[in-house]
Amino acid sequence: MTKIIAFESSADETSVAIVEDGHIVLSNAVATQINSHQRFGGIVPEVASRHHIEWITRVLDDALDAAQVRPEDLDGVAVTYGPGLVGSLLVGLMGAKTFALAHDLPIIPVNHLAGHIAAANFNVPIIYPALALMVSGGHTELVLMTSENNFAVLGETRDDAAGESFDKVGRLLKLPYPAGKTIDEMAHRGQATIKFPTAMAHEDNYDFSFSGLKSAVINYVHHAEQKGETIDHNNLATSFQNAVVDALIGRTRKALKDYDVKSFVLAGGVAANRQLRDELDVLLSQFPKTTFIPVPREYTGDNAAMIGAAGYWNFKQHIFAGLDLNTNPGLDFELLNK
Repeated sequence: MTKIIAFESSADETSVAIVEDGHIVLSNAVATQINSHQRFGGIVPEVASRHHIEWITRVLDDALDAAQVRPEDLDGVAVTYGPGLVGSLLVGLMGAKTFALAHDLPIIPVNHLAGHIAAANFNVPIIYPALALMVSGGHTELVLMTSENNFAVLGETRDDAAGESFDKVGRLLKLPYPAGKTIDEMAHRGQATIKFPTAMAHEDNYDFSFSGLKSAVINYVHHAEQKGETIDHNNLATSFQNAVVDALIGRTRKALKDYDVKSFVLAGGVAANRQLRDELDVLLSQFPKTTFIPVPREYTGDNAAMIGAAGYWNFKQHIFAGLDLNTNPGLDFELLNK
């Protein structure tokens, strides 16, 4: 049994977890900063970094206590080194290095994006070859995995990520940050009375674009306000979310037709969206040879357990780093495979 302690601090969650054999979560301590950032409508990097400094040792103690694990029982220290906010990443990285040095444990560098996908193993084991839809505040990507820990990006967003568009529309409607959950709830109360565009729907690729949709929503609201018209926010949320989900489903359908895969993974913060999950359930029923493996909702957001799962992949492949490991805020899957 391989026990890995993992550190995650790429954005506004400070988290430490202990994961056994890449799929058993022994503990997952998370300190969120949502209340601090809500008044700004988004993450303020300097504020986030300061909160990470305040919380890192507390969540470390909580994770060890909850798992009833001693440092000498551990086999490695996994840590997110990118992508993310550089100041936030540095806090988790220094915490992981310090712990590794103090207890003579190897450092396992982990790509945050790989962590999101690896969290699917907390549901059922990923079957390869696999296709993954990574949908979060900063990333929207279709990723092909021919084997464990091997990633090839088929398509990605050319502008705003799906989660980013949810937050921008949320700010427009004066919703609390993060807006994704609230918009999802509103969408289930409304009707699709507005036809918003689905960008790149007929292009022969797997890429996404949500900037035009965001602009269409902004223009609709501004025009209605100028005319003195009342907007039903629930109907607006339904219409907007339908357009986002249509884009994600359309590209996923194309990839599933083009690639013969044994499993399909839904990962990232937006993976908690009920409509997206429901429509993917329907879509995957048309591909009976492909198993649908959504990441459990409690692990869709940023957390250290997912970093422990991806860290286990690296541990098995002897992918380690020294104390000179630095952050890489712009890290992507291509850099990971080099």
